[in-house]
Amino acid sequence: MTSLLAPGPGAMDTLPADGTLGTLVGRAWLPPTDAMPAGPSVVVVRADGVFDISEAAPTMSSLLEHDDPVATVRATLGRWIGSLDSLLAGAPVSTSNPAAAHLLAPCDLQVIKAAGVTFAGSLIERVIEEQTKGDPQGAAEVRTRIRSLVGDRLSSIRPDSAEARELKALLIAHGMWSQYLEVGIGADAEIFTKAPLLSGLGTGADIGLHPGSAWNNPEPEIVLAANSCGHLVGATLGNDVNLRDFEGRSALLLGKAKDNNGSCAIGPFLRLFDESFSLDDVRRAKVELRVDGEDGFVLSGTSSMDQITRDPLDLVAQAMGATHQYPDGFMLFLGTLFAPVEDRDAPGGGFTHKDGDIVRISSRQLGTLVNRVGRSDRIAPWTFGVRALMANLAARGLLGASL
Repeated sequence: MTSLLAPGPGAMDTLPADGTLGTLVGRAWLPPTDAMPAGPSVVVVRADGVFDISEAAPTMSSLLEHDDPVATVRATLGRWIGSLDSLLAGAPVSTSNPAAAHLLAPCDLQVIKAAGVTFAGSLIERVIEEQTKGDPQGAAEVRTRIRSLVGDRLSSIRPDSAEARELKALLIAHGMWSQYLEVGIGADAEIFTKAPLLSGLGTGADIGLHPGSAWNNPEPEIVLAANSCGHLVGATLGNDVNLRDFEGRSALLLGKAKDNNGSCAIGPFLRLFDESFSLDDVRRAKVELRVDGEDGFVLSGTSSMDQITRDPLDLVAQAMGATHQYPDGFMLFLGTLFAPVEDRDAPGGGFTHKDGDIVRISSRQLGTLVNRVGRSDRIAPWTFGVRALMANLAARGLLGASL
């Protein structure tokens, strides 16, 4: 099987704009050698290739628990496993495919969390989904009604402010009550578990849509990585694949709308915070999306992090604290401004995915995450869970105190 990325993007198209200047770590599935069976390893991307550093940290979770992960990475020479181009040309059929080395999602034992309705634009679209009961045909009319009521006010409103409460009352008075108003402009953020640990897919993999969905879209987001103490150690990109029709019918279907086989993509690498990259860079970042369909349809857009209504540190504090602990750390999707409304087929039908769509999510300092759209019941099933990981690490002599 040929790679999803060949003859498409290679290393130059996947790396950040400043190349390997930053501290770029990830995970890769490595084929068997004479001395060791196949399995996932923590890797670092350097100018001269990709290096296995599992001797210093057998899991990404354990690496991020080090007092200084950047120093650990720099002090570990590691084992050269090939060029980045060679990993991108691998065949990511599944996380247990021993045939070729390929990149995986740059997280493993961390819980995958997500923050929703963190941008004004996404708040409006969630209200629209709810008002139309998940039917895209009525979205344009509801969108016009809401815009006529609020104009551009949402873009400058801070959650739980007096102005936010006044706007919420206005929308309710016009029959636009929505539970999304509470998490969008209220005191408490929407923080939910996006996917089980180890189920996220890396760049080049097929992502999945539930076969029963007819209205869905990608959600290009920045994803923060935090250790067990809640300290932020880096960031990457993610696709919080969303089923608008399922969630629009009922918010109680959030699990079915968000968590399906292949519905979470993260990567291509985790960029650790160091002298070249900080949380302030995340706050200023722009996330770009491009969807190329086999039907010739092209969709593009940008999500600017300076438009977020809640600061990333506030979201992290709401994700973890006295009531929520994550002893192996967590990944946190920060939400997206982008909600596609362009008609793809019938007028008024809006955008929805088709099989074979190529989704590219990119940011200058984080690189490019590329995935192909398929159906959750047709793409490779998720089979490599925690028991398989523990058994694999034990077989490779990596299961020890440093885990």
